[in-house]
Amino acid sequence: MSIPLIGICRHRLVTDGQGVTTLVAFHGCPLRCKYCLNEQCLRADGVWRRMTVQEILDKVAVDDLYYQATNGGITFGGGEPLLRSEEIAEFCKRCPMEWQIYVETSLNVERRAVEAVVPFVDHYYIDVKDMNPDIYRRYTSIDNSRVLENLRWLSNHVDLEKVTIRLPLIPNYNTPKDRNKSQKQLEAIGYKNFDHFEYITPNAG
Repeated sequence: MSIPLIGICRHRLVTDGQGVTTLVAFHGCPLRCKYCLNEQCLRADGVWRRMTVQEILDKVAVDDLYYQATNGGITFGGGEPLLRSEEIAEFCKRCPMEWQIYVETSLNVERRAVEAVVPFVDHYYIDVKDMNPDIYRRYTSIDNSRVLENLRWLSNHVDLEKVTIRLPLIPNYNTPKDRNKSQKQLEAIGYKNFDHFEYITPNAG
């Protein structure tokens, strides 16, 4: 089965993972974020290329030496990579065990998609936007109930040192106070690693 991609980016250094990584970015996303950074993942004409799991593996394997020398590997992003969780699991079964596997996800997917990749992922970068359901819906246009359920499930099934929660300040949507509330709610579940940043966008005004 061919998989629609928006790009493959090689030689990323200490970006969303240790050492040298390659970003494999999938087309498709359940969210409709107001300040989407990768709008091509939502457009029918935004597909860069369609590749099978083996073709992706062959493409990224050229940097095997870099991955193994720097403890690097593959970062799956998008779009929403967990929409392709079965393909990610198949990739991980075929790639060298020494490669580190990273996933950038909103976690707004079905539980089975999360369960499929848990045996293979070395670190998760979870962009929760904001834990407040109203803020989340206004910003993404959909509900965050699956995010909350998956966060709770993940907290009981993985070492939470393997998880970084991204908590952005989103102009016109949340405030530092909102972000603090989100972090406290996540800490109560057990999460401990947080990435704070602010969206910088000319459309925020």
